[in-house]
Amino acid sequence: MLRWARAWGLPLGGRGPSRPSFSRVPVATSSSGGGGGAEPRSVAAAGGRPSPVRLLPVPPARMPRFPPWVPFCCRRGPSLHPRPSARPLPLSYTLLDGEAGSPALVFLHGLCGCRNNFSSIAKAVAQQTGRKVLTVDARNHGDSPHSPDMSYEAMSQDLQDLLPQLGLVPCVLVGHSMGGKTAMLLALQRPDLVDRLIAVDISPARTTSISDFPSYLAAMRSLDIPDELPRSRARKLADEQLSPVIQATGPPQDIVTRQFLLTNLVEVDGRFVWRVNLDALAQHMQEILAFPPRQESYPGPTLFLLGGNSQYVHPSHHPEIRRLFPRAQMQTVLNAGHWVHADRPQDFIAAIRGFLA
Repeated sequence: MLRWARAWGLPLGGRGPSRPSFSRVPVATSSSGGGGGAEPRSVAAAGGRPSPVRLLPVPPARMPRFPPWVPFCCRRGPSLHPRPSARPLPLSYTLLDGEAGSPALVFLHGLCGCRNNFSSIAKAVAQQTGRKVLTVDARNHGDSPHSPDMSYEAMSQDLQDLLPQLGLVPCVLVGHSMGGKTAMLLALQRPDLVDRLIAVDISPARTTSISDFPSYLAAMRSLDIPDELPRSRARKLADEQLSPVIQATGPPQDIVTRQFLLTNLVEVDGRFVWRVNLDALAQHMQEILAFPPRQESYPGPTLFLLGGNSQYVHPSHHPEIRRLFPRAQMQTVLNAGHWVHADRPQDFIAAIRGFLA
C-alpha cells in the first residue's frame, strides 16, 4: 500500500545550496568503474584543503550480502548471473569512505548533470551517517565515457558492473530525475543489489511536456563560440545565445537553468565544447523521458521524495508507483522545485536520514 507522509517544513536554512559542516573524509576517485590503474585525485574537504586520498581495495567476486526481504530463491551470486552482451562502460566516480557494516549510499544525478551536483550533500551524509557514499557520472555525462547508447537498460548495466566491483552491494540508491529512473530500473532488475531506494522528484512514468530539455539540447547544439576566447567571455556569450530559448519559466528560473547547463561547457585545447554527449542525448530524448515497461515489482522499502513546487510527479502516476513499488512512501519537501537537493539541501538530508532510521 502506498503510504503518505506529511510535507516537510523544517526550519533549516533558506533556498539554494548550503554548506553543511563536515569533517575530513578519506576519498577515493577513479576515472573508470574498475578502479584499476587509475591515478587518485585529491578532493577538497572543508576549508578547501585536500583530503587524504587512497584507493579502496576492490574485493574479489563473492556472494553479495542480501537485504533480508529478498527471498532465498531470488538470491544470485556473480557466477550465476551471466553478463549480458552489451558491454558496460567504466564510469567515473567519487567514493567517500565509511563504515562497512551499513549499506552505502549511491547518488545518481539527473539529465545534463554530473556527480559534482551531490558533492556537498555526499560529504554531509557521509559525516552524519558514517556510511560510505558514492557519487557517479552517468555515461555521456561528466567525466564518464561517451556512447551512442543512452538507454536506461545500458545505464542500469553500468551500475550492475560497477557496484559489485567496489563491494557496495546491497546499497541505498538515491536517484534524481533521470538518475531516479535509472535507480528504479536497477532495483526492478536486480533487487538483490538494492537495500533501499529513493527516487527524487520522478516516477516510473513518462515525463510530460513540463520538461523543456529537448529544446534546451537543440539550443546547446547550435551554440557558436569562437576559439581562444577567455573563459568568462565564452560563458557570457553562451548564456546570451541560450537566453532566447530558456525563458519560458520566468527570469529567476531562467538564470538557474542556464547556469546549470553551462556547467557542462569546458575548454579543450583552446576550444569550448560540451562535455555531455549532446548527439546521444538528443537521439534518445524520447526514451529518456519515458520509462521501460516492467512486469516485476521491487519488494524493498522505497521513498518518492518530491519537490513541493514541482509537477514532475502527477497523481495519475500513483497507480504505477503502487504496482511497481508496493512498499512506497511519498514525502514532499516544501519550497523545493525539481532540484530538491539544491533548493532545500538540509531538508533533503533530513528526509534521507529519516528514511534510513
